[in-house]
Amino acid sequence: MTTHVDTIIIGGGQGGLSTSYYLKQRGREHIILEQADRAAKAWRERWDSFTLITPNWMIRLPGAEYQGDNPDGFTSRDDIIAYFGDYIKRFDLPIRYGCRVTSVEPIKLGYLVTTEKQKFEAANVVIATGMFQQPKIPAFSANLSAEIHQFHSSEYRNPKALPDGAALVVGSAQSGCQIAEELYQTGRKVYLSVGSAPRLPRRYRGKDITRWLHELGFNNRTVENLPTPKAKFAGSAHGTGKDGGHTINLHQFARDGVVLLGHIHSAKGTRIVLAPDLKESLAKADKFEADLVKQIDEYVERKELDAPTETLPNLRDGYEAKEILELDLKSAGITTVIWATSYKFDFGLVKLPVFDEDGYPVQKRGVTEFPGLYFVGLPFLHTVKSGLLVGVGDDAAHIASAITAKDQ
Repeated sequence: MTTHVDTIIIGGGQGGLSTSYYLKQRGREHIILEQADRAAKAWRERWDSFTLITPNWMIRLPGAEYQGDNPDGFTSRDDIIAYFGDYIKRFDLPIRYGCRVTSVEPIKLGYLVTTEKQKFEAANVVIATGMFQQPKIPAFSANLSAEIHQFHSSEYRNPKALPDGAALVVGSAQSGCQIAEELYQTGRKVYLSVGSAPRLPRRYRGKDITRWLHELGFNNRTVENLPTPKAKFAGSAHGTGKDGGHTINLHQFARDGVVLLGHIHSAKGTRIVLAPDLKESLAKADKFEADLVKQIDEYVERKELDAPTETLPNLRDGYEAKEILELDLKSAGITTVIWATSYKFDFGLVKLPVFDEDGYPVQKRGVTEFPGLYFVGLPFLHTVKSGLLVGVGDDAAHIASAITAKDQ
């Protein structure tokens, strides 16, 4: 039997919940189909000590904007999970768990949405499945010896869960750096394969860096502001909110005994071959930070702001180490490889030609050329903040308005 619903939202994360909030305000019939068995699935997959990297003032799901007394603090994993659960209960959002959607197909009066258990017909469908759907691990990982315990960063929980021995963390964006830092601070020998992620100072001239980025308009950048459209897929900057937040600097990692490596080119048995690009990656991170603080300094001077001058540490330790081009993991005592290599997105359930060559939806602020088909909650859907707690509500409101206007 097929159930008729005006609007179906696929995905119960921040994008889906925000859209549901606005549709409910407008009195629009809708349901959220979420494949997980409970709220906040993505956050539940984070490690035990995880905190948001963005401060509390940026928690802005519509109707539940942060009102606490610690706006520049950082919410823990457990607290953000509770926040999502409370949000659903507070606004009585119509979410159905355990509903995995397998296809969305066009029909005469809208769309046929098929799940593993049921079919729906809907005039409108909002795809809110996000960008982080499948762990991305390089194919050559299969060539590593079975002696090496390897897994994706989404499976990491805490240092005690790892076997004894050194660890190799692959990837130096947010997850990779935070996991590597936690591991070496608990006394474990750590090797870190460095990628192209930039570095941000946690604080500068009296403010958290997110405050400066907001004032400089970084959160409102669109794809047109990027050097290339593919830049929207770039790794997130080094950073952490743990213990009140601090700067993550790979040169400090090197000073503390972490062995920095370039990109992994290939692997076989217990040996890995590395690209000679470590120092190039370090230089890019250094330059990004230097360029950013220069922009802040110029902004402070231009606006005549009262912000104390500051000189950031100029660490160089990473450049001093000899670059390693081949490494035998067994000889180095490495028993674990953690692939902090991001995720793949896959919108294959949508059976319509609505994607570009990268598989990213072709749309204008979430509205596609197919009437009644929308996307929400993706970075650079409209601006940088479209995929963040601080900005997803703005796009959700736009989608809800577009759904309402469609029937008028």
